[in-house]
Amino acid sequence: MPPYLDPEKTKVDGLAFIGLSLARRSAHGHPDAVTHQTSFDLNEVIDRKYDMVMSSNDDGWLVGGGEPGPPETYKLAAKDSAHVEIMRIGTYRPEWGGIKENDIVDAMRSGKILIPEILVLPTAVVANPDNPPELEIRFDMDPPLPNFDDDSAPLPVNWALRFLHNQLFRYFQFPSRFCPGAFHSTILRKAEFRSEEHKAAYFSHCDAAIQKWHLLGPQPLNNGGWDIDGKPLAEPSKNNSGLWLFLDRENITHFFPPNFLPPYDTPEKRKIIFEFLKDEWDEKTLSWKPIGTGASNTEGIEKEVEAKDEAKEKEVNGSTTVDAGPLCGSTPFWC
Repeated sequence: MPPYLDPEKTKVDGLAFIGLSLARRSAHGHPDAVTHQTSFDLNEVIDRKYDMVMSSNDDGWLVGGGEPGPPETYKLAAKDSAHVEIMRIGTYRPEWGGIKENDIVDAMRSGKILIPEILVLPTAVVANPDNPPELEIRFDMDPPLPNFDDDSAPLPVNWALRFLHNQLFRYFQFPSRFCPGAFHSTILRKAEFRSEEHKAAYFSHCDAAIQKWHLLGPQPLNNGGWDIDGKPLAEPSKNNSGLWLFLDRENITHFFPPNFLPPYDTPEKRKIIFEFLKDEWDEKTLSWKPIGTGASNTEGIEKEVEAKDEAKEKEVNGSTTVDAGPLCGSTPFWC
């Protein structure tokens, strides 16, 4: 069962969420796909010709432009739906455990949720613990513990995701609230490889893309100032890498631009940032714990990465071919 805030009051599951869009139109994908970022070409971490992957569920590749459908591919035709969930809403019906859409939109536009200029960097491509697994691009905070004692020290890679996640979780209190395995983007479900050798080759291919992206460092999304439909924003600015409200992974309804702008190295801004980075949400106990002490919801992912690294090493060695009203519990400290 998903780690809902209140499972007993969650009557109907749903797919609405707040998150990032990594959608990008591609000549290899669905003709109706739209572009929301050009910082990362996710075709670099997929096996569209199925040289290494043998099968998946009927969705096929969710990223890299999506699936064009027959006669190009015989998966379900679908637009690129690459995304990273920050907070699952579920439904807009409070009687089902959700929250009204207007309450979400009003809060996001009120300035009580601080949205930075979001810079992200993929940290790994992994197979999750499912059997058969999902293939996921990870966007973990690295290092996992910020330097809380030095305002001049660089912030961790992908800090903005946890900063937003923790704000949203502290602000919104409704039964169906959760986050399905922060922080990742699913690229393929029920992935089965042709062999262990093909699996190793696929992840080696992905590692090369990750290393190339790391040379460039964290990048903004929505770097072209695009709106929901892929057309230019009516009022673009220098900082457009914000958040999106999704009805489901294929349907975005709202864009929320950054309102907490760089630079982020002043004492005032570091105080705000660290206030939300010092804790993490423990899915098992449904409570807050100091960062680094809570039960990690990426434990299985970390074991998968470790196993992959061990296998790679063996191969190298030749041993194997704020006033929130009813929506939140307290007034944000900066109000």
